Amino acid sequence: MGYVAVKGGTQAIEASIDRLKYDRLKGNEIVEINTILATMRNLVDQVMSEASLYAPFLAALAIKQAGGSMEEAVFLMRAHRSTLPRSYYSETVEVEEMFVERRVSASFKDIPGGQLLGATNDYTHRLLDFSLVEETLEENKQWLSDYQKELEKIEASEVHYFPKVVDYLRAEGLFDTYPLDNTSPKDVTKESIQFPTGRSERLQVLTRGQTGAVTALGYASLRGYGQVHPTIGEVRVGDVPIHVKHPYEKNQDEEDNFYIGEIKVTEVESFVPVPVKKTNGNEELEFDIGYGISFGQNETKAIAMSILDQCLESPHGEFPTHDEEFVLLHIDSVEATGFISHLKLPHYVTFQSKLDSIRQVKKGGKVDAD
Repeated sequence: MGYVAVKGGTQAIEASIDRLKYDRLKGNEIVEINTILATMRNLVDQVMSEASLYAPFLAALAIKQAGGSMEEAVFLMRAHRSTLPRSYYSETVEVEEMFVERRVSASFKDIPGGQLLGATNDYTHRLLDFSLVEETLEENKQWLSDYQKELEKIEASEVHYFPKVVDYLRAEGLFDTYPLDNTSPKDVTKESIQFPTGRSERLQVLTRGQTGAVTALGYASLRGYGQVHPTIGEVRVGDVPIHVKHPYEKNQDEEDNFYIGEIKVTEVESFVPVPVKKTNGNEELEFDIGYGISFGQNETKAIAMSILDQCLESPHGEFPTHDEEFVLLHIDSVEATGFISHLKLPHYVTFQSKLDSIRQVKKGGKVDAD
């Protein structure tokens, strides 16, 4: 749960809030919401992912209100989300219908449909670009105009849907094929998770998890706590369409579903080698698939999520990264931030009790067993 102060010195609290506003305004600069949306898309995507609310404008507003504090922005978005009505659930998103803007595979040099690098920092020099200090709006408009002219030279073609890499491996019999499980997932925002969890619950908690925490635990497993070292089969970034059924019609055909928009997501499928003992006693190498998906372009988190997905699908008592209670109960942004932050709130009574106990011990007295 998230902890907030609700009682205590009213005047002091109001003065603290005024000081917070003063710190935001004293620079005599205003960051427009549209500026955040246009220039801080990765931050906006991260807030939406951890808040589990796809609303770029509201995420940008939360970032501005929080003064750039990630945990506060997520807290604000989660709080706002809790006030919104849930009118209906969407139909299952078909990622095969993604309008792909970035698609890479670390498993193969050549993949069906080809690699598409898209927009990424992966191939940039990690050197500070001091030209950004002096950039002007006029220069940016000119660069955009030139870039648009270059794009216009490229012959337009019909929309192309990229095939999934794993489908070709399944066709070769290298990966198992499973029947579709159309069981409705449990909604972890509506009911508390109970252990042991189902995979739908684990994936929900992982995709809502704090980006740094998910990345850290994924790295821990990769480094040696379980030694899960996958090869990325495919990373996809793009827009997927969202459809819903008519709320008052039953037995509606799939083609009659309503298209209500699209959302940008990052999807990752990792191939994890695992030794499997066969009935003849021989040990053979097979592959598990770890899955990760996140709002926006959030590739590191989605990759780490795919590692942890495979870890939690293969429980191993020796390693905390394979323990679903350890992982799922410690990666939530609001839970973790709230519990740590509550230590700033008054603990006078409990601390004084401990001090009294220590004083009695120092004086050679007895401490009452409590």
